[in-house]
Amino acid sequence: MSKANVSKKADPVALGRTRPRSAPGGAPSNAPWEARIFVRDLVLPCRIGIHQHERVADQRIRINLDLDFRTEGPLEDDLDSVVCYSELVTSIRHVVGAGHVNLAETLAERIATTCLEDARVRSVRVKIEKLEVFPEAESVGVEIERKRPQD
Repeated sequence: MSKANVSKKADPVALGRTRPRSAPGGAPSNAPWEARIFVRDLVLPCRIGIHQHERVADQRIRINLDLDFRTEGPLEDDLDSVVCYSELVTSIRHVVGAGHVNLAETLAERIATTCLEDARVRSVRVKIEKLEVFPEAESVGVEIERKRPQD
């Protein structure tokens, strides 16, 4: 192919064929943005319950979370610009493993409080299910939602 037949690629943005890079939702790339992350069906052993047999043996619980968060800067392709799933799950494991708790409601509150320690998190929904309580029920549990007070 001769040099005469090789043309430089035109800038698609300049040609109007594509829009400039933007954050989710079409906001300009330098604007703050909001997102929801979730953890689904995290099953962990836990010492939970008011009965004596629940105090001496672990039982399986299932945790589901939804977190709404907002960044103060642009979305970057960088882990520091979002809430990290790995750190979130590690924190939940620490809360669950911290020792016996009587009520699923108490555990849900502790997890919600831990999630809200990240200033970017605006709200959190926590669902805790005990999986081995009744043979005729898949699970029993509680779901709570907590929001950061408006500044």
